[in-house]
Amino acid sequence: MKTTNLNPEVSDFLNEQNHPFRKEIELLRNCILSANDGLTENIKWNGPNYCFGNEDRITMRINPPKQVQLIFHRGAKKQEIPKDRLISNKSKMLVWKENDRAVVTFKSLKDIENGKTELTTLVNEWIEATK
Repeated sequence: MKTTNLNPEVSDFLNEQNHPFRKEIELLRNCILSANDGLTENIKWNGPNYCFGNEDRITMRINPPKQVQLIFHRGAKKQEIPKDRLISNKSKMLVWKENDRAVVTFKSLKDIENGKTELTTLVNEWIEATK
């Protein structure tokens, strides 16, 4: 699953990192960007970041280099926390930090490969809920 909307600046940044999880990071980049055509990629918090309508929505946490995490959020501006979780998905992948912020952790390529379909669903539900 290759996607054409990988940002070359992000690729250059990752090339400089010499990250032990580079294969996992690349698989996640492709999975996220191919999940929704409206997503764009840049760098935020020293990792790949995904925006919808120029608003940050999903940020990849690649340090410390013992795992890769996806932070699902509503952007940098402080907003009122909703009473209920933003999406009702009962995914075991999502660990909720607040009702508007959740984390998915991957410790191996196999984790990502096994979770690709579920991750695609989560990405799209998150984008829909945070538009």
